[in-house]
Amino acid sequence: MPKKILIQLDCDPQPSTFDAVVAVDAGTDVLLRHGGVTVENVVSLVHGGMFTRGGADLASTAIFIGGSDVAVAEAVAARVRSTFFGPVRLGVLVDPSGANTTAAAAVVAAGRHVPLVPDAAAVCRAVVLGGTGPVGQRVARLLAGKGAHVAIASRSWERAEHVVRGIVEATGLPAARFEAIEHHGAYRAESAFARVIAAADVIVAAGAAGATLLDTAGRRAAVTARVLIDLNAVPPAGIEGLAAGDKARTDGGAVVYGAVGVGGTKMKIHRAAIGRIFTANDAFLDAEDLLAIGERLEAAG
Repeated sequence: MPKKILIQLDCDPQPSTFDAVVAVDAGTDVLLRHGGVTVENVVSLVHGGMFTRGGADLASTAIFIGGSDVAVAEAVAARVRSTFFGPVRLGVLVDPSGANTTAAAAVVAAGRHVPLVPDAAAVCRAVVLGGTGPVGQRVARLLAGKGAHVAIASRSWERAEHVVRGIVEATGLPAARFEAIEHHGAYRAESAFARVIAAADVIVAAGAAGATLLDTAGRRAAVTARVLIDLNAVPPAGIEGLAAGDKARTDGGAVVYGAVGVGGTKMKIHRAAIGRIFTANDAFLDAEDLLAIGERLEAAG
């Protein structure tokens, strides 16, 4: 059996040490780390992995694509995919800034307490605060993919609407499953934001560190919310009253999670995904694939 070689392609000047440590802990034998990866220079790096092993041995070489600029990393991922041909391809995991594994973990956590798949009785209604950021966009798309109605909240309605259109165009999901909402942090009664918060079953805060996106007044207005998830680990909390370590803590009528509380599931998904790309060289794992991995892990206990 050849050694498992992971080619870490990071779009930042220095490859992420976090991603490197997870790769080693997931069983990678040899880690080849490359920083400053771009659409222009990635092909030769990929060719080096494609043409050095043949047959079944090719599955023992895989690629991880990361970096803090999600748009750049996704462009690199598209270029990597286009480089493959026929059976000459490598397993790929795409997880810039941990956006895909974090979003998948958040949706798995929500699904523990709220049926996300619609039935004849009801459709889950979700609000994603900071929904135009990299993690928020993926949380929104994964929730909608399960059948939820998702309000994407942003300080700019135009930006939120642009994200809605982008998700619909990229995924083919029905536009009716999304709504763009303007929200500036402080809760205001009689606003569109107040309407969606009052009807929400699930609220996920995925904004940048340092901003409270749902204050105490907003939490009081969220009378039907059954799950609150704050993916910001840096004080102040994105949802007032939540702590980073919260994990399925009951708070009033809701179950609450903080970033660390979701982090255990995120790490399990990340490690399992590394294992997956070493078992099938046609695997190309993006957000939806990572959610499927998370759901299988959840079902297995």
